[in-house]
Order: sequence, then structure tokens, then C-alpha cells
Amino acid sequence: MTTLIGISGSLRAASTNTKLLRYAAEVFDADTFIEGDINFPLYNGDVEEASGIPSQVQTLSDQIASADAVIISTPEYNKAISGALKNALDWVSRTKGGTWNNKPLAIMSAAAGRAGGERTQFSLRLAMMAFRPRILQGPEVLVADSGNAFDENGKLKGELYNKLLTELMSDLKALT
Repeated sequence: MTTLIGISGSLRAASTNTKLLRYAAEVFDADTFIEGDINFPLYNGDVEEASGIPSQVQTLSDQIASADAVIISTPEYNKAISGALKNALDWVSRTKGGTWNNKPLAIMSAAAGRAGGERTQFSLRLAMMAFRPRILQGPEVLVADSGNAFDENGKLKGELYNKLLTELMSDLKALT
């Protein structure tokens, strides 16, 4: 029984990163797929001191800790990961138990531009380094012109994108 958690770095309802995440989960074919929620208040040490870890942050941390593998799909905002994703990583880092340590992790991105979020993946790798997950180094899934990259059923179009995504999910599954 495998459990996969997916985290989209976008909060937008029609996010192409959420579409990519859901499609990747289909390709992975876990017994259980959980879509993590990162719609958290901004991290503030004063809030943490006064009120503790918000329940939705602890829920995400527990979901990551209990999953066999994690996938993150994130847009590129100003050459880096989204503020929502960085905020979620900051909050989860405040929970107990080394949530990410040794956790198999695949990253991917979908972006409007021609590079498909290349810089955001670099930024995400850098942000994750302190947590010590087992990040797959490739193949890189960089979906360019993401507004046109999915069909009406949310399936990724393009032979190369599908080949790379299938290989990435197969490698992630092998790590679990």
C-alpha cells in the first residue's frame, strides 16, 4: 500500500501546476493520493509563540511524514518558487520530527514561459536542501506554455512531456 502526497505551489483554482500534480499522481498510481493544502497564514514567529503551530500546518506535516513519497509541482514567480510554497516550507520546518528527512521527492513545474519553470526548480532544490529529502535529480519535467499543455480532461499533451513524467514517476515509485 503506497501513499503519495502532492503539493502544488499555486493556490489558484485553475492552476496548471495543480493539473500537473494530479496527472502525475495518476501516472504514479498510488493506492492513496493526498493533495496537500498550503493555504496557510504567513509565517510569523510571534504568532507561533502565542498560538503554536496552526492545525492545518501540522496536518500537512503529518501527511508528508506518513507518505511513502512526495511530489511538488510549482510555478515560477519572479525566477523562484511561489511565496505560498516558501511559506508552507517555512511553517512545516517548525514542526517536530524531521518531516522531510530521507523522504523520496520528485519536483516538477509548469509555467507560462518557454523554459517551463527551470529556475523555480533550482530554487526549490535549494530551499529543500536543509530538510534532507531524497530529491530525484531527473528527468526534469518542465512544462512550458502551460496554459496550452493540457487537454480538456486535464491530461498532459505532448509525447516528450508524457515520457519524462512517466520516467520521473517510475523512478519515484522505485524509491518508495
